[in-house]
Amino acid sequence: MAPPTILLAVRGSEGLYMVNGPPHFTENTIFQRESGKNSKVFAFSKDGSLFAWCNGEQVNIVNVTSHNALQSFDLPKTVCLEFSPKSSVLVTWQPYTTGKDGAAGVPNLQVFDVKTGKCLKSFIQKKMQNWCPCWSDDESVCARSVNNELHFFENNNFSTIANKLHLQKVTDFVLSPGDQPTKVAVYVPGSKGAPSFVRLYQYPSFGGPQSALANKSFFKADKVTMLWNIKATAVLVIASTEVDKTGASYYGEQTLHYIATNGESAVVQLPKNGPIYDAAWSPNSTEFCVVYGFMPAKTTIFNLKCDPVFDFGTGPHNAAYYSPQGHILVLAGFGNLSGQLDVWDVKNYKLISKPQATDSTYFAWCPDGEHVVTATCSPRLRVGNGYKIWHYTGSILFRHEVPQNAELWQVAWQPFLDGVFPAKAVTYHAVPSKVPNDEPKTAQAYRPPALRNKPVTGSKLHEDEPPQNMRPLSNSDKPLSKTALKNQRKHEAKKVAKQEARAEGNQEITPTPSVQNALQNTVPLIITSGDPEVDKKIKNLRKKLKAIEQLKDQAATGKQLEKNQLEKIQKEAALLKELEDLELGV
Repeated sequence: MAPPTILLAVRGSEGLYMVNGPPHFTENTIFQRESGKNSKVFAFSKDGSLFAWCNGEQVNIVNVTSHNALQSFDLPKTVCLEFSPKSSVLVTWQPYTTGKDGAAGVPNLQVFDVKTGKCLKSFIQKKMQNWCPCWSDDESVCARSVNNELHFFENNNFSTIANKLHLQKVTDFVLSPGDQPTKVAVYVPGSKGAPSFVRLYQYPSFGGPQSALANKSFFKADKVTMLWNIKATAVLVIASTEVDKTGASYYGEQTLHYIATNGESAVVQLPKNGPIYDAAWSPNSTEFCVVYGFMPAKTTIFNLKCDPVFDFGTGPHNAAYYSPQGHILVLAGFGNLSGQLDVWDVKNYKLISKPQATDSTYFAWCPDGEHVVTATCSPRLRVGNGYKIWHYTGSILFRHEVPQNAELWQVAWQPFLDGVFPAKAVTYHAVPSKVPNDEPKTAQAYRPPALRNKPVTGSKLHEDEPPQNMRPLSNSDKPLSKTALKNQRKHEAKKVAKQEARAEGNQEITPTPSVQNALQNTVPLIITSGDPEVDKKIKNLRKKLKAIEQLKDQAATGKQLEKNQLEKIQKEAALLKELEDLELGV
């Protein structure tokens, strides 16, 4: 059976329409183009079977395949739409307004039954932030944040509040994906010296802090982003402050926390200082990717023990996107970066391609795991609006640029359920394309006329770090830890000191070969010449050699040595030769 054709919905000043996805790239004729500039918002259902939009007059719902109109609602000011996970409910939100005399406004959040068109419930939701209720994937539980409480409804019965979770100043929550039992992560900001905290609960066990599955408290958090993995076994929490009190970053300070439903929690140790730009779970739920550090940013994959698995090195990146099947990872640099995309085969940690998507403001994987769309949308950028569909090997398969006076506002792929498009073998050769890749080439640095006929000397502001595998080695190849290495050196030094003391007590005793080797590797036996000047020189040379040994030990433990210290180490051979000459002359 041939896979279904994936649609791409496009909204802009030219209207709202749909494009047939790869390999056709033609406008879909079943969905009639909604012309005009009044289309404010659209949304697909989770399985991609339904499509809803507001055209400035009413909200419409259609079946995507047949384009049969299912429902329409007289809500001309709707600016937000969302389907429930099983497409049985549509939620709409209009800006909240009060009466002229200051009287309370009418409810602006409506919950509709998609089949009957009946309004199940209306709520007052003043803020656009966190406007939409959250459902579990089977729709057995729905939750809303109301003042200092979370209200839970069961089986889409909005007339009765089934459960409440009361927490002072709770500001955010996220329901877990996947099957039952449903879990909820809640965030409460700190106040009056008390730390902020995130707690994980299993619905409906809300009997105080002791009933929580896990709890993680932390300072330095004005807001958080909570990310569940697909299997609902752990949450990543990016805690952010608005201001970095150390003055190191204009963008505030971020920390990354890991919280598991079994009660384990940890701060993810990031090797490079700087902002945390993005964190993303792999679809296999056993790894997560973090983009962090001052530019050029570093990107690392961690396992569930928060140990680094693979380091992608540094580069101009601030976002990470896993393919729906989890076999490919794209590291991107958007916003004030150049739009470079690094496409990686995650299984073999091999770079596939490095296309350039300049001026992109939007990126999304196609559900087939083979294609991506990048777009330049207004109002983020009001010139050069348009979108491109790429193959992950770097080929542009389709390009659409809107006319000069027109704008593009939104594009989105039609979603599909997991398993409809299984993962295919990764290819490293660019697929053929009739669309030329006319991305502008990087401009060369200015060179004054006097240097233009001379060879270019390599000079970079930052040296990019190369990728490296961070997986632990087997026991036979595993290096000693810093502590074990230190203890080993102490043991060897004590052994040598004993042999030196024994030699001083009885110089006529010839040391055994093993002892002799150990002494040769460190400092030779103490021998007096009878000449005070020569003995003084020998003593000074031994001091210098001992200092060099200490510097070498520090370097072995990973300490960064100064330039003069490195020069001292380089003189070791000359000092040993001088010492040997003095002792031979004795």
